[in-house]
Amino acid sequence: MNEEQQLKLQAFLDGELPEDDARATASWVARDSDATALLNELRNTRKALADFEPALKLPESREFYWSKIEREIQRLEPVERPRETVSLAAMLRRFLVPAGALAALLIAGIVAFHNIGVAAAAPSEAALADAGAFTYRDQDQGMTVVWLSYPAEIGEK
Repeated sequence: MNEEQQLKLQAFLDGELPEDDARATASWVARDSDATALLNELRNTRKALADFEPALKLPESREFYWSKIEREIQRLEPVERPRETVSLAAMLRRFLVPAGALAALLIAGIVAFHNIGVAAAAPSEAALADAGAFTYRDQDQGMTVVWLSYPAEIGEK
């Protein structure tokens, strides 16, 4: 006997077969001793299981019982708190503090870049204030040298 035939016998016992299939299965059980033995075994198993099932009775009606469960679930669900209002000063502070920090960083970066650019562009500088003085500035070394020529030296040549 294959699995499909076994399932058909179970459906026959449970009363789940259409009327035509039920009549055909009943005649098959009458002809086949294996089918009769399996059907008897299934009946005995059903009876044994039915004797051990406790009959539970609820003290309330089904609707009342489920309404109590629903009320308890609703009671345990968190209540949504109203949103706190934020003052205008707090909103401005939330915006201006990060914006101010960003602006300070930007200014510091520009100043640093400008100083680096000036030092890189002119590492040394010579200025001629008058014909008798020569000034040399070295930004990298932090040094300034002034060379003075006296009028006496100019005329000796």
